[in-house]
Amino acid sequence: MRNRFAILCLLLFCFSSAVMSQPPAFISPTNDAVHSTLHLRYQQYKEHSIKDRRFKQTDIIPLIERLQKDPLFLVNRVGKSVEGRNIYLVKLGRGQKKVLMWSQMHGNEPTATMALMDIFNFFRQKDDLTQWKNELLDSLTIYFIPMLNPDGVERFERRNALDIDLNRDAVRLQSPEAQILKRIHDQVQPDFAFNLHDQTTQYSAGRCSSAATLSFLAPSFNYAKDINKNRFKAMQVVSHLNKVLQTYIPRQVARYSDDYEPRAFGDNMQKWGTSAILIEAGGYAQDYEKQYNRQLHFVTLLQACETIAKMSYQTETLEDYYRIPQNEKTLFHLLLRNVVVDKEGKDYLLDIAFKSYEAEYNQFRNFYFYNQIEDLGDLSVFHGYQELDANGLRAVPGLLYPHIFDNVDDLKYLDMLSILKQGYTNVKLREVPNDNRYHQLPIRLSSISRNITNKIELHRSSNFLLQAEDGTYRYAVVNGFLFDLQEGNKGAYKMPSEGVSR
Repeated sequence: MRNRFAILCLLLFCFSSAVMSQPPAFISPTNDAVHSTLHLRYQQYKEHSIKDRRFKQTDIIPLIERLQKDPLFLVNRVGKSVEGRNIYLVKLGRGQKKVLMWSQMHGNEPTATMALMDIFNFFRQKDDLTQWKNELLDSLTIYFIPMLNPDGVERFERRNALDIDLNRDAVRLQSPEAQILKRIHDQVQPDFAFNLHDQTTQYSAGRCSSAATLSFLAPSFNYAKDINKNRFKAMQVVSHLNKVLQTYIPRQVARYSDDYEPRAFGDNMQKWGTSAILIEAGGYAQDYEKQYNRQLHFVTLLQACETIAKMSYQTETLEDYYRIPQNEKTLFHLLLRNVVVDKEGKDYLLDIAFKSYEAEYNQFRNFYFYNQIEDLGDLSVFHGYQELDANGLRAVPGLLYPHIFDNVDDLKYLDMLSILKQGYTNVKLREVPNDNRYHQLPIRLSSISRNITNKIELHRSSNFLLQAEDGTYRYAVVNGFLFDLQEGNKGAYKMPSEGVSR
């Protein structure tokens, strides 16, 4: 008898909210009404044509060029990338204090570019915040370089088309994109500069389970990490922003390492007389496309402009800055604790940590996840977005289902829960789809030519079951995702659809 079609499609990340260790000291949020309004009304200003992280420069050029029709903005093409793509400078405001912001000098770090599109929409709209906007623009002149590295964006990679890291080219200036940024800085002579990046989701805010959703840095200008007037002002602005963000992401703001990097733009701008601030977009629960981080960026950058305009940051102290917990690389996608693993006939008690990677296709616009074992052993000092204490459970390598299927549609007659409970984690197909939807299934799809092995080893994408002492399989780990095999979860099994989130 045919089983009802039942394929599990869980969210890509099931994030644990439990605090696994002592959290950093909580800092009381500010009571500023404007940032609360900005956060509340964000959808009103969001640029809805940009829906996820993997957009191209061709997606934002119309958004930039339409600003030319608005007298508030001045848009100029200020140079070309290695491969000849235009780089734009957007000017807004008429005030004496000058602020420079640039995004995506690393092509695969897009969160701030999305937020800049939202900020442009915010200033274009006429609403009850118009007076606040005008006061801001009377005090500040803001310069934006959205997407400094469009060639890297095209391939969704960090470096430019010369394979140069633009943030290591502030001195030698071999890349045209770095030359543009240096020229704009020298022409503008900004009082404040915001270097906008993304960082790996593995960072936590201190040694705890709280992800570093946003990390800040007032870069050093020498190896001694001295503090001069410009760096101190950057520290004060960071401290103010941290207090604002505690309203929305308590204990999830971190401080990036201030080790001096003599080739980086932020470190050199600090030396050149600008108060430079680095912002890194990190991880947040169930926000793999960085859409909530984008919203936080929108609020943060506008709040930064306000505190610079009003100079309200001046009440912040050095202690406020150093009270922000430092970035620590302590998080994994999945962390299994106290698993019994058989190695060469002998049992060992191991923790197993998985890290997520992205396999790209469709000209880098789409991807699917593959997860590998990143670490094994005593991982008690680390945490996971998803964690399981597997005390009393044994890891058993998954089996290959004995039947070969023609394509993924043939799987609709399988009861996946039943298959997993029998110990099968892999199936072979004559036609394997290159589609992100099907890499979320609770079973691993492989071509008929591929050799299947599910050894639990470092840097392998192992698939296995967690077996209880009575011989039943309690959990399945497939492609680094954890599936609960209790009967009570059967209702969650369904076919993936076009609307499934990446």
